[in-house]
Amino acid sequence: MLNAILWDVDGTLAETERDGHLVAMNAAFTELDIPWRWSEQRYGELLRVAGGFERLLFDMESQPLAPTSTDERNVLARRIHELKNRRYKERVETGALPLRPGVRELFDDCTASGVRMAIVTTTSLGNVAALLGSHLGPDWRTCFAAVVCAEDAPAKKPDPLAYRIALQRLRLRPGETVAIEDSPVGLAAAAAVGIPVVITRSRYFADDPVPGALAVGPMLGTRAGWSPKLPALDEPDRVRLSDIEEWLQRSG
Repeated sequence: MLNAILWDVDGTLAETERDGHLVAMNAAFTELDIPWRWSEQRYGELLRVAGGFERLLFDMESQPLAPTSTDERNVLARRIHELKNRRYKERVETGALPLRPGVRELFDDCTASGVRMAIVTTTSLGNVAALLGSHLGPDWRTCFAAVVCAEDAPAKKPDPLAYRIALQRLRLRPGETVAIEDSPVGLAAAAAVGIPVVITRSRYFADDPVPGALAVGPMLGTRAGWSPKLPALDEPDRVRLSDIEEWLQRSG
């Protein structure tokens, strides 16, 4: 029986990467007079490294003007990352990052059916609060039975720590939940503790292999293009909670 939907954030709830974090990161570089800029392609490559701070450190390895000492690199990365998060929050508040199609409707399905929801991400609580606060209002946390962020789980996905914590807080077994993710890294994190995963492909992970996923499709806002295939309906043209429950039942 499905008792909870566990939501990833970046790329899953909204296309935050290209239109949010990348824009904010380049703005931070400019403000700090750092002569680095990440292109869309480079950012896509760096997304294989989980965590914005960790990406900065990884990128510094190939930047000829980066500090040479580890301590100096850590200090600079913290400074850039903190400013990036402030600029990201400002960008969210302008309405530049809408929820992906079908996300809000699936929130409503869960509320109507009594299926609990949780946020399970290794981005910061501040970034999550900015995004969900802009869409759900200041009481956004009341929509979720658990919220697990970077501050709770410092080990980034694909490490399963965030999902372990979520299961503990919800007091549920893995088979009573389904995670919704957009990337192989997220899939690996959830699968490591036995949680079935629905993959809604995002801009930067449109073609990555996702072996073992419960279902894979382009977005929650359409019934077309999903595997396993969904029957066509006149209304609503989206993935419903009942579809996820059926996928889960078939997998058992």
